[in-house]
Amino acid sequence: MDEKSAAAVEMARSAALRVLLHNAHGPFDGLPRTAGWGYPEPYTRDLMLSAFGILVSGNEVLTGALRRTLKALAAHQTPLGHIPSLANDPDDRGASDSTPLFLLGLALFRQSENEPEFLKEPARKALTWMRYQSPDDTVMVAQLPTSDWRDEQWVLGYGLFVNTLVYGYLMLYGEHESAARLRLLMNRLEALSEARDPHVHEGLVMPSRPYYALFSYKIYNSDRFDLLGNSLAILTGIASRERSRNIIAWVEAECQTLREKGDLIVNLPPCLLPFIRPEDPDWRPRYEIFNRPGDYHNGGVWPFVCGVYIAACVAAGRMGLARRNLLALTELVKPWHENEADWGFNEWIKAQTGQPSGRDWQTWSAAMYLYAAECVRLERTPFFEEVRQSNRGTAKPPAG
Repeated sequence: MDEKSAAAVEMARSAALRVLLHNAHGPFDGLPRTAGWGYPEPYTRDLMLSAFGILVSGNEVLTGALRRTLKALAAHQTPLGHIPSLANDPDDRGASDSTPLFLLGLALFRQSENEPEFLKEPARKALTWMRYQSPDDTVMVAQLPTSDWRDEQWVLGYGLFVNTLVYGYLMLYGEHESAARLRLLMNRLEALSEARDPHVHEGLVMPSRPYYALFSYKIYNSDRFDLLGNSLAILTGIASRERSRNIIAWVEAECQTLREKGDLIVNLPPCLLPFIRPEDPDWRPRYEIFNRPGDYHNGGVWPFVCGVYIAACVAAGRMGLARRNLLALTELVKPWHENEADWGFNEWIKAQTGQPSGRDWQTWSAAMYLYAAECVRLERTPFFEEVRQSNRGTAKPPAG
């Protein structure tokens, strides 16, 4: 990275820290805000995913805010072990990703702060809750539509994203046998047809595509590409080294095709490929209002997801691509939408126009920028190196 590019990244890192420090104390029990002006609430999923960047920042104020959040979530945990969607509201329940994200965020915090027993009993209860989320009593968990971070998109049954979280925390908590079983199930071939043998468990691998399916459950499935889920599959080592590099190559080729068609103006991938269009069988009438092609969860470009994708590029040994994508993300987080600022760190960007369309100063956008920048700087992925090495060995793939 040349001197000018390095200076731009450093400016963005400093701006990301300012955003996170601004958001560290909000109006709800002093817990962090989800965004600087909108979203004053402490949303569990946003703040737990933000743990990636907060912990590599080394900032004591931010680490303290994360500690408070974890304690609040533990205090509001249900008797059965479920973690609410808001850290301050025990009655806001029903999310499929809040409990696995709590377990993942807690595991990263324990590792970073060298506190292996921190919130031991809440962790035990959460792990028990998650065991009961497997309909066939294996280890692969299922979900209801719109119950994960995509509150405007249907993901039914065995979703990729949630199960990557489960795999990640199982490895970090030392439950390697369960993790190995889950990895095996996720890497089973998904036939994408109604002629499935009822005695064969659903998988997420497809015969004609390098990436993992968005979801699968009995005769229902989706072969659309989930950038966050596939990036986490690479980062955690669910995907083999060869598959990881093939996934990334596919993403870059598809994005180039979208740019040639005028469906993507930025130099980073959308969260979903291909976009769901009105003529498609999985289009839902509500999408016309909230989730049009290239918008929001239907192919919007999310900075926090792109941060995970950059980490996945590092994990796959694609350092040249990781650096280029970090510079693209540095440009992507500049535009503001709500309040004039030097850096917007917006929620999501419309694919076809590059215009920020969500809330500014988003906590997870700033935090995942920090994590992506640290991965590129170190040429490694903090917290996940040993997780992947336990599956793949220690040899590095060629750079490129």
